[in-house]
Amino acid sequence: MSTLSLDHVSKVYRLRNGLRTSQLKAVDDVSFELDSGQTIALVGQSGSGKSTIAKLILQIERPSAGSLTIDGHPAPRHAAGLRAYRKSVQMVFQDPFASLNPYHTIEHHLSRPIQLHFPALTAAQRHERVLSLLEKVRLTPGEDFAGRHPHELSGGQRQRIAIARALAPEPRILIADEPVSMLDVSIRLGVLNLLAGLQRSENLGVLYITHDLATARHFSDEIMVMYKGRIIEHGPADEVILHPREDYTKLLAQAAPNPERRLQQLES
Repeated sequence: MSTLSLDHVSKVYRLRNGLRTSQLKAVDDVSFELDSGQTIALVGQSGSGKSTIAKLILQIERPSAGSLTIDGHPAPRHAAGLRAYRKSVQMVFQDPFASLNPYHTIEHHLSRPIQLHFPALTAAQRHERVLSLLEKVRLTPGEDFAGRHPHELSGGQRQRIAIARALAPEPRILIADEPVSMLDVSIRLGVLNLLAGLQRSENLGVLYITHDLATARHFSDEIMVMYKGRIIEHGPADEVILHPREDYTKLLAQAAPNPERRLQQLES
């Protein structure tokens, strides 16, 4: 079992406008723990600081204050340590159209992280792992997809490739930043169900970043609500949705689609 911990983490950006300098606090004193086998949703409107949290966890950005640890060990700052850290912590990006290089085949996209993190494997062994990853994300038979290029796939298929690439290093923690917001509504549920199934089968800790409180409730154990860089509410998913304490959370809950409420309105 692995645990990712953020302890009083803040991120301040210094902005310069001519001779004037100002500060923007994108993340303000955030603390939480994510265990393997658990899904936590981080919910908030655009600009609330959700993606900055993802960048801090991935060590793309450094915190201005506070600490980030995995299994009690501080997130490393040197290159060798970062490679090992990023083997354990991977990300699925929002845009499946921009996250895949159009010039390379699907096999190339999946074999590169395998080669980087498992250099002792032969080319044949890497190919077998590529096919296994394609099977995991339900793109079968794998041989039919390995030789294709991203432009030959649908948006949902591309995002499944992005998920497979994130799984290639065998991570313990997966950050999913708005993983279905760029997809057609008709295929979002399939990708979310895939992530939920992989979370269970691979015993992953998943941080699901979204603005959609409805999917957060159905695909997460816990929900954290973020507003202006702070976590203003955190608890079990049903508790946060059905009995929100903060006015901002109440507004998000009212805006979320609720088929049960709609059915009650129609019946009345």
